Amino acid sequence: MTTQRIDHVQDLEQLLSRPCEETARALATIPGEVVVLGAGGKMGPTMARMACRARGGAGVLAVSRFSSADAREALEACGVRTLACDLLERRAVEALPDAGAVLFMAGTKFGTAADPATTWAQNAWMPGIVAERYAGVPTVAFSSGNVYPLVPVDGPGADESTPPAPVGEYGRSVLARERAFEHFSRSAGTPVVLLRLNYATELRYGVLVDVALAVRDGRPIDLAMGHVDVIWQGDANRFALRALSLCASPPRILNVTGNERVSIRELAGRFGDLLGREPILEGRERDTALLSDASAARAAFGEVEVPLERMVEWTARWVGAGGPTAGVPTRYEVRDGTF
Repeated sequence: MTTQRIDHVQDLEQLLSRPCEETARALATIPGEVVVLGAGGKMGPTMARMACRARGGAGVLAVSRFSSADAREALEACGVRTLACDLLERRAVEALPDAGAVLFMAGTKFGTAADPATTWAQNAWMPGIVAERYAGVPTVAFSSGNVYPLVPVDGPGADESTPPAPVGEYGRSVLARERAFEHFSRSAGTPVVLLRLNYATELRYGVLVDVALAVRDGRPIDLAMGHVDVIWQGDANRFALRALSLCASPPRILNVTGNERVSIRELAGRFGDLLGREPILEGRERDTALLSDASAARAAFGEVEVPLERMVEWTARWVGAGGPTAGVPTRYEVRDGTF
């Protein structure tokens, strides 16, 4: 295993929020605050902290409902200004401070099947409210690779020219989010990047954590979605912040993921070696999967800093030691888009 150790949550948070020089240069050109909307989710806190560190410890506003007071206090302790707001409330959004740039990270994925109306409200209607409020302000809006169809596993993956063909209500609602930002980009001239992400991972959440926990706990691993793309969350954060310098009208689309195709079978075997457990595998790999080609992002930003094997080693050590996890599976194995 790599000699670098991540033994505590504080170490992990520091690593996930460490900016590179290019990130700092990109944010130095932005006048006013960088406003992170949906900053209380899985990626939002480290994104806000990275932006704040890149800007010298100030100049970032994190907006969320902030159901966790501890999470809000932790951000404020790092120099991030915070504001509680329900982004579905139009008047509250209209009262938000002006911004020099916006990162839109709000939305929902899980529970779509049980409550599709709320999913559509958060993923389709809310973006319109936000895009109207911040018309003209450079915006990076998080989307998902779920807007693409399943593609052959022996190909390069869906690239930005691949026509959207989402499977299931979640993917369709995310495409609606894109269309809302596209509308205001075209009608108001708002510079936008639509960031289609597959799958950000860290040590508490992600596809690697899902597979490692299943191996450790002796639970079966479904091979139907036999291949996935992943990216270290710190790399995804850096790419997203640097994408603010690429915003355009009409919007620019960028796929963001790692450059190593992950075989679930091989991943389970590697975790089995590292954790001393025999993986339990079920089913067989299909010839299609949810896969993206992120070569355009790599051309713009360079290669990722954290390769797959290092993520695997870190995850095995963390899970093997009983480190805290989010307790929310990614559901990467779902093929019918029902989350």
